[in-house]
Amino acid sequence: MAIKRHKSEEIVSKLRQIDVLVGQGQSRIDAIRQVQITEQTYYRWRKQYGGMGTDQLKELKRLQKENERLRRAVSDLTLDKLILAEAAKGNF
Repeated sequence: MAIKRHKSEEIVSKLRQIDVLVGQGQSRIDAIRQVQITEQTYYRWRKQYGGMGTDQLKELKRLQKENERLRRAVSDLTLDKLILAEAAKGNF
C-alpha cells in the first residue's frame, strides 16, 4: 500500500473536520475513522498542528524557510572562516 503524504493545509483541514464532528456529538474515534486517518496519526498531527489556523501555518512555513536560509549562510561563513584560518597559519 502506498504511503500518502498529506500537505499541511490538508492536515489542518482534517483536524478541524474532526473537531466539528466531535462537536456534533460523534465520538472522537468515529470522527477520526470517518476522516480516514489512524488514531496515531491524529494525535501526532494534533501535537504538531493543534489549534493552528491557515494563516499561522503559512507564517510557520515562511519562518522555517527563513531559518533554513540563515543556517546555510552561517555554515558557509563558518567554512570560509576555517579556510582563512588555515591559510593564515601557512598550512596549505
